[in-house]
Amino acid sequence: MKRVAVAGGGVTGLCCALELLDAGHGVTLIDNDPDGLAASWGNAGHIAAEQVEPLASVKTLRSFPQRLFLRGGALALPPSGISAWLPFSLRLIAASRPARFRKGADALRALLGAAMPAWLDLAARVEAEDLVRQDGHLVAWMDGQAARKGTAAWIAGDTGSVEVSPATAGDLEVLGRLCGRPVGGAARFAGSGQIADLGALRLALRTAVEARGGEIVAGEAVVRGTGGKAQVEGVEADAVVVCAGVRSGGIMAGLGHKVPIVAERGYHIRAEAPLWPEDLPPVAFEERATIVTRFRDCVQAASFVEFSHADAPPDPRKWERLERHVAELGLPVKGPFRRWMGCRPTLPDYLPAIGRSQRLGNLFYAFGHQHLGLTLAPVTGGLIRALVTGEEPAMPVAPFDVERFA
Repeated sequence: MKRVAVAGGGVTGLCCALELLDAGHGVTLIDNDPDGLAASWGNAGHIAAEQVEPLASVKTLRSFPQRLFLRGGALALPPSGISAWLPFSLRLIAASRPARFRKGADALRALLGAAMPAWLDLAARVEAEDLVRQDGHLVAWMDGQAARKGTAAWIAGDTGSVEVSPATAGDLEVLGRLCGRPVGGAARFAGSGQIADLGALRLALRTAVEARGGEIVAGEAVVRGTGGKAQVEGVEADAVVVCAGVRSGGIMAGLGHKVPIVAERGYHIRAEAPLWPEDLPPVAFEERATIVTRFRDCVQAASFVEFSHADAPPDPRKWERLERHVAELGLPVKGPFRRWMGCRPTLPDYLPAIGRSQRLGNLFYAFGHQHLGLTLAPVTGGLIRALVTGEEPAMPVAPFDVERFA
């Protein structure tokens, strides 16, 4: 068996580490996020098995003008980040061609179809079954015409293993009580899920890694290519797995790989909300591009797609607008709010990078999952386990080869 260094302690890195440990390998995981502030632990908690259609599409491109932050939307292209988002945008346009979109959808469908079963299996293995909920989610509209059109579009669309139907009268009644007025309509999704507490999930995964003999080291992973192999400074390892989120681009570039990754920054606000039903699944308010999630100890509202540099300061206007959305929707979520911003690692075709390097034989990688990092972490861990062990992966990984950007 091998000694493996895993560069990255987010949800993908932890899932990769667990799979490798369960396969009998020794694992050292290097984590530069000791306080758990990365996107893995600040997202909406939504297991988004319905997101089969890549966001790199003609449909997405056509919607950009209406979605701009300056026009009230959730898409932000800050002038200070133009050197990051302009080249990325040009690649996104190229990746949105219909033929590439269809191939991307086929590739994502295979991954997402395994997402919920993989989460249920992982939760049982780390004795955290109570953290994975299978209650689906809701998408709501305040305008009735928009609700009818939006629901029909979701029902007609490609959502893989997730079924979509008009929300029930009971769903609409609950949403109406939350908003203090009737909603225009909603769609009910069955087959998606939610993590009940992201902090508890992080603790459960880290505990499981250490209980299996894995070592978690705090610090920045310094990865170099020497003599045709990848090495992590200070760690003796036969194989290296890079799953460092948005930082993976820099690591891979230093190893000879061209990776056009961008920081797709999201924002959230959290507060106590005792009147929010504990059993209500995540609700996306479509007109506000905002998803509201009931976690165990708080309610969170999240939004925004801000393309910029990973280390750029947050934009307070995003949090202010989120707070206005909550107030204008009439939701029973009151401040003071806790504010967060984090970076989703996104590649231009909105597919992840999962595979084995063609340049350094002992280098493996798993990053670039954009909005689907939480959703696909256990599936990705299983694929990395197979690749490192030399087994046939459960599904083809060729569509996720990082060399597609060479």
